Amino acid sequence: MGTAEQMNQSFRRIQPFVEIMDCTLRDGEQTSGVSFLPHEKLMIARMLLKDVNVDRIEVASARVSEGEKDAVKMICRYAQRIGMLEKVEVLGFVDGKLSVDWISDCGGKVINLLSKGSLKHCRGQLHKTPEEHIDDIRKSLDYAARKGMTVNLYLEDWSSGMKNSPEYVYQLLDALKDSGIRRFMLPDTLGILNPLQAIEYFRKMMKRYPDMHFDFHAHNDYDLAVSNSLAAVLSGAKGLHVTVNGLGERCGNAPLSSVQVILKDQFHAKTSIHEDRLNDISRLVEGYSGIAVAPNQPIIGDNVFTQVAGVHADGDSKNNLYCNELVPERFGRKREYALGKTSGKANIARNLEELGLELTPEQTQKVTKRITELGDRKEIVTQEDLPFIVSDVLKHSAPEEKVKLVSYMVTSAYGLKPIACVKVDINGQQFETQSSGDGQYDAFVKALRKIYKQNLNRTFPILANYAVTIPPGGRTDALVQTVITWQNGERIFKTRGLDADQTEAAIKATFKMLNIIEGEV
Repeated sequence: MGTAEQMNQSFRRIQPFVEIMDCTLRDGEQTSGVSFLPHEKLMIARMLLKDVNVDRIEVASARVSEGEKDAVKMICRYAQRIGMLEKVEVLGFVDGKLSVDWISDCGGKVINLLSKGSLKHCRGQLHKTPEEHIDDIRKSLDYAARKGMTVNLYLEDWSSGMKNSPEYVYQLLDALKDSGIRRFMLPDTLGILNPLQAIEYFRKMMKRYPDMHFDFHAHNDYDLAVSNSLAAVLSGAKGLHVTVNGLGERCGNAPLSSVQVILKDQFHAKTSIHEDRLNDISRLVEGYSGIAVAPNQPIIGDNVFTQVAGVHADGDSKNNLYCNELVPERFGRKREYALGKTSGKANIARNLEELGLELTPEQTQKVTKRITELGDRKEIVTQEDLPFIVSDVLKHSAPEEKVKLVSYMVTSAYGLKPIACVKVDINGQQFETQSSGDGQYDAFVKALRKIYKQNLNRTFPILANYAVTIPPGGRTDALVQTVITWQNGERIFKTRGLDADQTEAAIKATFKMLNIIEGEV
């Protein structure tokens, strides 16, 4: 088999191109609790094709529902308009004409035909002999050809087939290798493979069928989807299937972002992916799916480019000692230095520098001590809190509030939308209005937006994220900490509010934000 280093060196010399097919809109939607609306599917498809630049997208399963059909029609119309219809694929079944006609009616031109890749599935699920199944596949292939459709063939449960019935797998491919199928797609349907098995099975396939195009479709049941995907590519796979944020059944599929960076950095493989849009597509899918990305998820997690330990910030200031190839700017992000009990003077100095605040070493030490005390109480400190902490610790006058809340009232009644009446003072001028919303805070923010738009002719920052935490113990009188992430043009920043009432905490965080941007006008 050769050593791993020999394989790696050989792979680097070849520098292959690896096709990336994203199946977020098909396999990813099989995540428990996830169901995309047709327009959401279109938005995701547009970003994957135009911005992220994946080679192909699998957007649905045939014959699922009328809503699914509407989504596929919308995506196909869009893809045809931009000359990318051949990149849109739909899963179809060996059901005679039904799946082919369904996809054709949607405007699709590529069917990913689902066949059985193990003898157990062929006999146990279809109750057919291999010969009967092959005959049914040929009928679907013939009809698809008459309809002018490109066919890729899934061998469902292929990994089990190679483990338990390889002669069946070979029988299937021997019968279909000259039938016009463009790609043979080999799934680890139950997520049972390890990288050594993936290498072994792919090498057997490549030795027997050297001229075929094989894709690999990994599942993450043993947390090996990315490793198995890389093993497949090392052994000859020409394409990989991924999902945004690793969505998928059970433990999910191989994440697009992780697969991309390992292919590029570890093996110098070539792909079409635009890495600077990986974070954007992750956020879009996170919002539509309702499945939050773990903060420590590589490449796309909130914390992965945040240094917490002071020694790391110190090392970064000394010739980037704690940096690797995964620099945040590569992905449209930037490195941050968290403020907490382990921050140390180097982290705080970095944040002060970004804010343009200059302190003596003694003053920095006092501020560091205060932030450490807050961290011990599990309070989150954001960069935007620093000027207030500095003023408090050094007994300076607090930064002037240019935006002040004069008064407000929010009402909530069963069966009616909440209403907020708000009076604010902005640079000495008072404004008053009211608005309704989907919640008390939503109504409050909509009233503020109205003031900024109608009275000041200014845009109001976008609320990008909203996180609420309470101290452990579950006491009803516990303080609520609300951290809101804002986007103002290209700038993204966070503000914090602390109060016994959740709405009041959010309002405090909002007015911190307004004073920050007012100071920049």
